[in-house]
Amino acid sequence: MTTFEQFGLPAQLAASLARMNYTTPTPIQAKAIPFAMEGRDILGSAQTGTGKTAAFAIPMISKLLNNPRGTALVMTPTRELASQVLEVVTQLLGKYSPLRAALLIGGDSMPKQMAELRARPRIIVGTPGRINDHLERGTLMLHDASFLVLDETDRMLDMGFGIQIEKIVKFMPQTRQTLLFSATLPTDIVKLSSKYLNNPERVSVDNVAKAAPQIVQEVIHLAESEKYGTLVKQIEARDGSIIIFVKTKRGADRMSERLNKQGVKADTIHGDLHQRKRERVIQSFRDMKFRVLVATDIAARGLDIPHIEHVINYDLPQAPEDYIHRIGRTARNGAEGSALCLISPDDGLKWRAIHRLLNPGEPAPVIPGGAPRGNSRPGGGSKGGNNNRFQRRPGNSNRRPSGARKEAVA
Repeated sequence: MTTFEQFGLPAQLAASLARMNYTTPTPIQAKAIPFAMEGRDILGSAQTGTGKTAAFAIPMISKLLNNPRGTALVMTPTRELASQVLEVVTQLLGKYSPLRAALLIGGDSMPKQMAELRARPRIIVGTPGRINDHLERGTLMLHDASFLVLDETDRMLDMGFGIQIEKIVKFMPQTRQTLLFSATLPTDIVKLSSKYLNNPERVSVDNVAKAAPQIVQEVIHLAESEKYGTLVKQIEARDGSIIIFVKTKRGADRMSERLNKQGVKADTIHGDLHQRKRERVIQSFRDMKFRVLVATDIAARGLDIPHIEHVINYDLPQAPEDYIHRIGRTARNGAEGSALCLISPDDGLKWRAIHRLLNPGEPAPVIPGGAPRGNSRPGGGSKGGNNNRFQRRPGNSNRRPSGARKEAVA
């Protein structure tokens, strides 16, 4: 399919797409929507930024518009992603749609959500924990929910939502259409799909372990004690908005406080913040009221802020797949961006896992401090080759902290 008109969508939905300037489907949309429109279950492999939300929202809304009865449920791993899904759904519905939607997420007002549910929405978007809360209270009924979407299922399982998902599905009719999307399809996801999906159509787009070509990736090898000082110098040397990834909520708070004391306008987003506070932080960052956002992986999942120019990995992610997700916060919508990793000798195992993901079959890199420096160029290769190869930057005479080495992606 090369245009949305070929999908045979309801007029109201087609008008919304035109208003949103959606003209050409993305690869995941072109593959998934026709099957979903036929009522098929889908096992989809797609990461954030591929147009995945519209790939399930368009057939979902089309089905509801064409049927006076029935509801749809969309589950996501985080509150931010749920809010963004609802935003897309609301745009697709348009101002005068007969369909109502409700957002059920933790940290939000329970009375407010109960009021939304009393209005009988036909689209429910939420996180497993809060959806379960409403089911247990009897404020949510799913007996006619004939359309189910499990979005970023790998992330939901990583966060321990497997049991909650199972409880929720038991409240739904057995005869339903289910769309399951995941950035990767490991064994546990495939096993889960056999439990919830009926003869699904598998759809996927491009290798998920591939960084956008317009992202300039760099690494700096240094001692752990040199990280913060190097971070401050890198912030001072860069223009534009920056997102810094750290591994813990406490570490994020400490770093934000420390940066502000040094005159760097920064704020924090992590899982312990109340929903309203998180929304205020995100909106303030969108409005460029501060320049640096310090974030943990879970809190930043699904963030789509076009003006982010730089991603700095102060701490490497636990899962190598999250590296692709992290650096994908920059270079949105075809813009250029940069991604920097600060790597100490203790990061060796994590960095090699990331390298194996990006460069399967290539020799693992040697981390300076853990092996002779002469063999420290990860992946080998020549400049101008694979964009995912990490290489030394030639001929840079700038002074760096003792022991630090800088490399760049060709």
